[in-house]
Amino acid sequence: MSDSEVENEKPPLPKDPKPQDPPTRRAKAKLQEDEKYVPVIIKRTDESRRHPDDTLEHTIHEGLEQLNRPSLSLFISAIAAGLILGFSAMAVGVVQTYFGSAESTLVERFVTALVYPLGFVICVMSGSELFTEHTATAVYPVLDRRSTVQRLIRLWSLVLSGNLVGAFISALLLHYAEPVVGAAVGYVEVGHHLTHYEALPLFISSVLAGWLMAQGGWLVMSTPANLSQMACIYLVTFVIGLGGFHHAIAGSVEIFIARLTSPEFTIGSIIHFMAFSIAGNTVGGAGFVALLNYAHVRRTRSLEDEEESE
Repeated sequence: MSDSEVENEKPPLPKDPKPQDPPTRRAKAKLQEDEKYVPVIIKRTDESRRHPDDTLEHTIHEGLEQLNRPSLSLFISAIAAGLILGFSAMAVGVVQTYFGSAESTLVERFVTALVYPLGFVICVMSGSELFTEHTATAVYPVLDRRSTVQRLIRLWSLVLSGNLVGAFISALLLHYAEPVVGAAVGYVEVGHHLTHYEALPLFISSVLAGWLMAQGGWLVMSTPANLSQMACIYLVTFVIGLGGFHHAIAGSVEIFIARLTSPEFTIGSIIHFMAFSIAGNTVGGAGFVALLNYAHVRRTRSLEDEEESE
């Protein structure tokens, strides 16, 4: 090739970038903020509570990250979450053992609610994969058409199975540590609470627990990474404990340790609890939180954009 041909040869044109979604009203406002304020002011703004649009985008990206995570990584992290929730089961068992005979059931409920969130705070802040958290978080990318239902089912299956494995291992550890912990009476009392109810009350109670847990996940996404996130987790799980609602994973640790402690809990009663609590938690998280939050944020955004274009 001659020198003139080399000079005349033009480099290939870059490929057209992928089409981007039209900027939303919130995105335009953030661009204006970037032009108006100096970086230190922007940083201080970022450290405050997030705008609902920003929370939704942050939650979608978090959900995508989890949906695209390798299967083995998800499963091991889910086992860790099930193990950690054993500390909530242990705390509740100890409270039931020493306060179960209290004349006031209000005292018993309040003290139980105080200790119930401990395992959840450790679990969520450590980043372990908890099923009731992802019943909502992983739904947002699917609703936004950035992922598929198949990937959502894959995530739920891996996290749920890992949580249950971790819950059973945690129950075994608590069973063998019983001479030290001394909470056998409390474990049996909690087991009765889990298996006492018919299908409908158990399902509705689990819906409420899943609703609160998923709402807690939304609150964590809307607040900065500091003590306020721990407060959000503690608040929603305190309400779950106070109401005596049924959480599938923490309840699985409790029902497993109850079975290991006393043979009065049958396999049928365990399956009854787990089936309706898992179904209820899923409906509460995916339906009452993910669908409602996505609908009201996206709908509000579309209405604002329509008003701006007029």
